[in-house]
Amino acid sequence: MPSDRHSAFAEELRRLRAQSGLSLRELGARVTHGKSYIQELEAGQKPPNLAIARRLDKALDGGGRLAATLRSAGPDDTESEIEALELAQRVAASDVSHDTLDRLERAVDTMAMAYARTPPADLLPRVRRHLDYMSSLVDARKTLAQHKRLLVVGGWLALLRATLHIDLRQANAADGYLRTARQLAEQSHHAEIAAWCLETRAWDVLTKGDYQQALELSQHAQDVAPEGSSAFIQATAQEGRAWARLGDRARTRDALGRVERLASPRPVPDHPEHHYRYDPAKAHSYAATTLAWARDPAAEGVARDVIAELETEGARPRRVASANLDLGLALLAADKPDEAAAAASQAIGSGRVVASNWWRASEVVANVEQSGIPEARDLRAEYEAFRPAEPS
Repeated sequence: MPSDRHSAFAEELRRLRAQSGLSLRELGARVTHGKSYIQELEAGQKPPNLAIARRLDKALDGGGRLAATLRSAGPDDTESEIEALELAQRVAASDVSHDTLDRLERAVDTMAMAYARTPPADLLPRVRRHLDYMSSLVDARKTLAQHKRLLVVGGWLALLRATLHIDLRQANAADGYLRTARQLAEQSHHAEIAAWCLETRAWDVLTKGDYQQALELSQHAQDVAPEGSSAFIQATAQEGRAWARLGDRARTRDALGRVERLASPRPVPDHPEHHYRYDPAKAHSYAATTLAWARDPAAEGVARDVIAELETEGARPRRVASANLDLGLALLAADKPDEAAAAASQAIGSGRVVASNWWRASEVVANVEQSGIPEARDLRAEYEAFRPAEPS
């Protein structure tokens, strides 16, 4: 069933096309898509994304109205949340009250939990507004303990903002906020935030193909992180991915074994969707990705198990999409390009592959095309339809 935003998009698309007098085929030609794809968008049967919305706006002289239907109403909610924080602070008759800090810390947790299910472009304004508000409190009168709590809040917010910029492929902003998060971690002596900064940068360079630097950063993150912490486990998993890309299966499996030993005794957190709280169930997903990248024969079975688990849980569409890309790569290694094409289509067509993960879709699509199967053409068309716009 389409969401309210997707229904609004479909309705606006039908209105603009009728106003323009273009047929489905003519509009499709203008945006390099087939008639059936435009028809499915108008019927609400295909989830749109900002890239295609912008192309259609341009073709139909929509003035950005189609893209606007996909943007969340979140900023209004954020303004209300900030207003409530400011009111609480005035009522407390203090520059920075304990209640204000408590509520800021809860807001950080809420946004870290929303990360898994919210498009990066929708979450970013909320994180930005809270970071601005935190900055406004830095010079206010407060105790040393309150100052440290505020720096920690700022560290988490800057880290989350950097992660969102990475997802949106906004490299300069991502680099700047990672540096800010690291500085705040140093000032507050918060080892876990410092380790997450290194782990996040390791992931970023891994997606750009610098596997050796990713390995060194993930190992450095383990040196910095508190033993057994979420950041320590995640950095160990990142090390395994780097070894997989470097083609060292023995060290890949060693890293996966360490992740399993670290994760298995941990209880399931109250909020497993929290981006900075390690969920033991994630170990299975990371194993699927890592084994697929290492072209390990075990990857196919693990990836299928992960998809089944995630679909049973529900509410993890981004992870399901990533798992389908892992499955596609594993199926290619097993010489099953037709099944790989189906898995990649499932991931791409979901609209849940973020810009920073698009290279993984590109890898599977290119390998399917190299196989020469007939399905490759349809997969390429779907890939082009959902490909994110280049960052400005």
